[in-house]
Amino acid sequence: MKAKTENMGVEAVTKRNKRREKLILNGWCWLFMSMSLIFYILFQGYPIICSIQYSFLDWSGLTSHAAFIGLQNYVELIHDELFWNAFFNSFKYTIMIVPLELAVSLFLAYMLNNEALKGRTVYRTMYFIPVVTTASVVGIIMIFLLGVQGPINHLLVTLHLIKTPINFLGNAKYAMPTLVLISLWKDCGTYMIYWLAGLQGVSKDVYEAATVDGATRFQTFIHIVLPLIAPVGGIIAILCAINSLKVFDIVKTMTEGGPFYATDVIATYVYRSAFSSEIGMPRLGYASAAAILFGIAVIVIGVVLNIIKARLNSRRV
Repeated sequence: MKAKTENMGVEAVTKRNKRREKLILNGWCWLFMSMSLIFYILFQGYPIICSIQYSFLDWSGLTSHAAFIGLQNYVELIHDELFWNAFFNSFKYTIMIVPLELAVSLFLAYMLNNEALKGRTVYRTMYFIPVVTTASVVGIIMIFLLGVQGPINHLLVTLHLIKTPINFLGNAKYAMPTLVLISLWKDCGTYMIYWLAGLQGVSKDVYEAATVDGATRFQTFIHIVLPLIAPVGGIIAILCAINSLKVFDIVKTMTEGGPFYATDVIATYVYRSAFSSEIGMPRLGYASAAAILFGIAVIVIGVVLNIIKARLNSRRV
């Protein structure tokens, strides 16, 4: 009986020590996270809360007078054709660019992950240079290159690929695909690095075993490597979609949402409503409502996709 009591006492002390160690470990984790959390609350959380508050106001942001108007901004948004045009253009842009960025960046990463390739470091640097180039600089250069009298049109006409110069940025038919291709060139290097990190996590033994079994390089990639890096791919896809939905700088620099609002996205619509004098007095409350409504739509779509993904995974199991 005494021995049993002693064992129970030892177990209690052991559990208490484990609990204390866990608390200490969690404390260190929260300590290291504290600065990031503070900055997030100050520069993300607080502005979001303010935007929600502003969305119920009729306020230009230039005066101290702000009238509470309830849901009037949201009601006006629902009937605003330009808002819905920008809304669907944002998703159109995302749907167009995400598959391209994932495929092209994965292809580049897989090629550059080959140790037999000479000058891999040079190629990685070359592909990453557009990422660190300011979007406004890229936009100005591309406006010159893609102009009706620009070198690209001149080259295409000289090679007899087209009969007359194409107004890439001034034609509603070509403006959005042109922006997508330019953004692809600029941002592809970022996702290439992410893919490289995932590919370098695949053991060399996997490649050697596949070679011994007679698998070709393509078969090895499709049936072995791709499933192994699929979790990394999911994260990259999410990051790519988020960055695409909030695109602003390249659109603002190159087209400002034109021609005829063909490339107008939510970010440019909100900017125009909140800060631009093109529509008269700025409408900070209305712009905040547009941003909040779009954010809610993105959250709802994300939740639905997660539910669908969970159900598909449960069926596989």
